[in-house]
Amino acid sequence: MNLSEAVFSDEPTRVRQLVSEFLSGQSGALVGTDGLDVQLSAGADARDDCAVYDIGSPMSLVVGSDYIRGPKFILHEMGLLSDFDIGYYLAAANISDVAAMGATPIGLLSVVRYPHELDDAGFRQVMAGIHQGCTDFGTLNVGGDIGNAERLILAGTALGVCPPGKVLRRHGARPGDLLCLTGPCGLLGAAVAYFPKRDSFAGRLPEETEQRLLDSWKRPRARVAEGQLLSRKPYATSCQDTSDGLKATVEQIMQASEVGFRVVEQDVPIDPAVRAVAELMNVEPLALAMSASSDFQLAFTVAPDDLAACRESFTASGLDFHVIGEATEKGEAEAVHNGTSRPLPGVAWKHQKSDISLLAASSPDA
Repeated sequence: MNLSEAVFSDEPTRVRQLVSEFLSGQSGALVGTDGLDVQLSAGADARDDCAVYDIGSPMSLVVGSDYIRGPKFILHEMGLLSDFDIGYYLAAANISDVAAMGATPIGLLSVVRYPHELDDAGFRQVMAGIHQGCTDFGTLNVGGDIGNAERLILAGTALGVCPPGKVLRRHGARPGDLLCLTGPCGLLGAAVAYFPKRDSFAGRLPEETEQRLLDSWKRPRARVAEGQLLSRKPYATSCQDTSDGLKATVEQIMQASEVGFRVVEQDVPIDPAVRAVAELMNVEPLALAMSASSDFQLAFTVAPDDLAACRESFTASGLDFHVIGEATEKGEAEAVHNGTSRPLPGVAWKHQKSDISLLAASSPDA
């Protein structure tokens, strides 16, 4: 489509079209689970200032907010991710925080600020991505804020509920607890490390490997089912998602729980695509897998006596996890290989000014 064919509606028109296409039929929906009585009595289709929930049973309300769009969302800037993709990512990023607390998502409030250059088709794709992400994770986009800005900016607030006293927290790990992980980390960080510098490497990755890296950004998975299981069963002593990267997650649980961690290097799952990028970058695969990356796996701790029952529950639900280490009394995180220990490799995300690709590539242990 050329510019002369593009349509640019005003904000009220876009909101009106949005409500009819993606947000209709919400009011009156039952959004609670496991006996939690929650009804969305006024959804986005009501066109009021706020969504209204009627809560009829005791429960804990879990609320998390995340801003995900800025000038460093580099794969979108490069045209490798669509407007739909970043809308989907917004939903996943926010719902992942709720999932990490063991809560059932009951709604997402989204902030969509867009430049005048974004036509109706592009705007619709952002909203369609948010809608699809919410649908895939079993919840609704119940409104928020829409308006102009100097560039496309997205933020969200996810709402979730769980039975009283069942919220998963970062603190609670005890020495001797086993450190578990729902799946490989580092794919999203590896994608950002690879694509901006693709032409500078000695070779290119196979097309299927490149697609694997891009798909990690296009359809990230918030671990709602895993979080719900860990919340409902008395297994997890601590839990957090890995949206800052695995190293940062381990360090944050360590600090909150006032324990140390010993990570067994050969037990950390590493995706083949991460290994392939690490080889091109001439860095250690484990360092890249643990470095800054926006993965949404869950890292959690379990008492050794509860491990078998926890694994049985996961298997019965079609889920899986890896045991990658244990908590220690020593207040530091270390990696162990063949009896030799060292600080955890990789670079943790700490909101540095540098890009994730530089963080991964500059690992002191790589």
